[in-house]
Amino acid sequence: MSSTGTARKVTPVILSGGSGSRLWPLSRALYPKQFLSLAGERTMLQESAHRFSGEQFAAPMMICNEEHRFIVAEQLRSQGVEPAEIILEPIGRNTAPAVCVAALALLAQDPDALMLVTPSDHVITAPDRFIEAVDKATAAAADGSLVSFGIQPSRPETGYGYISIGAPTATHAGVHVVDRFVEKPDLATAETFLSAGTYLWNSGIFLFSAAGYISELERTAPAIVDGCRAALAAAARDLSFCRLGSQEFSALPSVSIDYAVMEKTDRAVVVPVEMGWSDIGAWSALWDISDKDADGNVVRGDAIIQDSRNVYAHSDHPLIAISGLDDIVVVATDDAILVADRNKTQDIKELVARLQAEERSEFSLHTKVHRPWGTYRSIDRGERFQVKRIVVAPGQRLSLQMHHHRAEHWVVVEGTALVTRGPDTLTLAENESIYISAGTIHRLENPGTSPLHLIEVQTGSYLGEDDIVRFEDGYGRLTSS
Repeated sequence: MSSTGTARKVTPVILSGGSGSRLWPLSRALYPKQFLSLAGERTMLQESAHRFSGEQFAAPMMICNEEHRFIVAEQLRSQGVEPAEIILEPIGRNTAPAVCVAALALLAQDPDALMLVTPSDHVITAPDRFIEAVDKATAAAADGSLVSFGIQPSRPETGYGYISIGAPTATHAGVHVVDRFVEKPDLATAETFLSAGTYLWNSGIFLFSAAGYISELERTAPAIVDGCRAALAAAARDLSFCRLGSQEFSALPSVSIDYAVMEKTDRAVVVPVEMGWSDIGAWSALWDISDKDADGNVVRGDAIIQDSRNVYAHSDHPLIAISGLDDIVVVATDDAILVADRNKTQDIKELVARLQAEERSEFSLHTKVHRPWGTYRSIDRGERFQVKRIVVAPGQRLSLQMHHHRAEHWVVVEGTALVTRGPDTLTLAENESIYISAGTIHRLENPGTSPLHLIEVQTGSYLGEDDIVRFEDGYGRLTSS
């Protein structure tokens, strides 16, 4: 790894927003693609954090949706990554406000802070080349430039923005002046960009000083800076999280860093880099980067393919059998199956919008739902009953709570459960059970060192997750979640 030539550390600012709707049904609103292991053993969020383990980097700063806070914290904790801060957005406002908040927070600690802004849901298969590019960019950023990272295009892609690359800078090797940023083009324009050889894909990764970014944003969009300052001033500490002022942040416009700053500044430069980059914006992108068999097929999970070519098949549960079909994507979970033309997977976004409009639960939730204490999976549901499999992590406990409309029956499958039921506290071992009547205050805990597995049978007139009244909670939750 090359030296940056400076003792100043760079703070990675990892943006964990968006819904990844084009990767439905695996990616869903409450568990989007950055939390999934789509291109390796680690999730894309975890891979993003691991890229910055070198000595030239400070601890990362995370910006995420407040609904994802415990998922982010747990995925980092499981990898031994200690973030400098996890800042919670009450609502998504695109990248310009998110980066502004991070820059202001860094400036409060260090007026010379350098920040590397990166999405959490991109794949980089050659991370060493990326770090070399960051090293080149660091000196330019310290001198006041706003650095972008450009990818050599391999096809006339219409889903990416482009950067028109200019002459090399006189002072920093491997760094070029930006002639202009170009929005996502149509196919004919993308083909001319590819043949010209002077255009790069815009990776959406940037390196600059916090002060430099704020200075440019105050010039181009001062209302964003004022609003972000107000949101930080109104921020509250929530456990280990920084929760931005909801009213102040929600009033901000939704605008990208490209539009707010990079397209308007005269300080933009670009570092070209070939680092095996993909934003995994669709199932076709995963097919592109995956190892294929002799017929161009990619299989993840339990799938059998015969007499078919250029197929992407991914199954989390059921067997997928495909015969006599070419250029398709088939993705199966335990509650949904997607079948799509591999060349039209960008259109899945419109399909997901229909699910949202119809208020289908498959839009936002998997059957396996993550909570700060563990997970639960819905196994079966019918008139006046629901069956769940609950897993409580070692040392964790649910809130002290009660339900107005449902009773619960718990059977311990594995581990030890400590149960509060009204005034009583009971310990349950494997194969033991307990009944919690509607209106009874109760709590479930795992006092052991291994996960607690149990089956919960709910019965009653209403089984929604919002039928929870909390009396005590160790996770700072004031509403049902």
